[in-house]
Amino acid sequence: MRAVSLPPVSYAATAERPSWAELPAGLRGAVAARLGAPVRSVRVASAGFTRGFAGVLETADGGRVFVKAASAADQPHLVGWYGRETAILDRLPAGLPVPRPRWTLEAAGWFAVGLTAVDGRVPQLPWTAADLTATLAGYAEVAAALADRPADLVAVGLPRLADLARDDLAWWREVAAGREPRPTPGGWEEVLPELVRLESLLPGYALTGGLAHGDLRLDNVLIDHSGRAWFCDWTWLCQGPAWFDLAGLLLTAYGSGLDADALFADHPAAAGAAPDALDAALAALSGYYLTGATAAPGTASPQVRAHRLFSGGLALDWLADRHGWPRTGRPGR
Repeated sequence: MRAVSLPPVSYAATAERPSWAELPAGLRGAVAARLGAPVRSVRVASAGFTRGFAGVLETADGGRVFVKAASAADQPHLVGWYGRETAILDRLPAGLPVPRPRWTLEAAGWFAVGLTAVDGRVPQLPWTAADLTATLAGYAEVAAALADRPADLVAVGLPRLADLARDDLAWWREVAAGREPRPTPGGWEEVLPELVRLESLLPGYALTGGLAHGDLRLDNVLIDHSGRAWFCDWTWLCQGPAWFDLAGLLLTAYGSGLDADALFADHPAAAGAAPDALDAALAALSGYYLTGATAAPGTASPQVRAHRLFSGGLALDWLADRHGWPRTGRPGR
């Protein structure tokens, strides 16, 4: 078993968000009015990488709701993301372990959405057998429900993963051409041509499949008190194969010293995937994370750069193990 690689900051403690008291009084009043009772307690979400407000509100009459909120003036991208996620969540097939929207409102120049509150926690690292089993089983259920591309979801205007892979996930190609900075630390230079070749396979492979979450990471999973896994943050739903989600999710399983190759191959979401589909996904993900770490947006959590270095290092080391390449001192070791 390999040595375990843990992130420099726990996924459960990456967020930097405003408190409830820091939100405009007009917004707080509008939310309380929408809830029908005064807000008695607030638990701000500690996971995630955006700076929008996110937290569970409990009212004086015992009601609970998960609220996301962002300023239209200062965080217009988050307003768009929250609105899009609301439309997607409202159309996901019934019965899936996902939050559901209850309402949206605009007040004091802010946009807020209320979702069903999931009483759960981010999975532990290293992955426990119970958390990983629940998460993989839950995602198998989600992938099966989205395999036929439900028409009402496609009608939202979902991008194709094939297009994203060609235009937004070909970072090694850009590095090789000198159009993007070279990621640091190094260790990838000798295999750069192979990284370019492998990531170039993803657009063709991504033409098939149903719908993919598009951002399936450990911190977008919650384990409830019954041990069931719930899947959150659906802004990036796209048309493409579920095995791409699986590759991204299993980066931390690889980092936990587990046999991520076997976990990928044995999962229903990987059925029918080309033999080198996982390699293509890992190449694309490693380039995306490592290159993106050099240009982390100032509107994100300060922890986003370390997260990208960690995730990119895991993807590159997993790929190196699969191909017999040497691994160097990259983050994720």
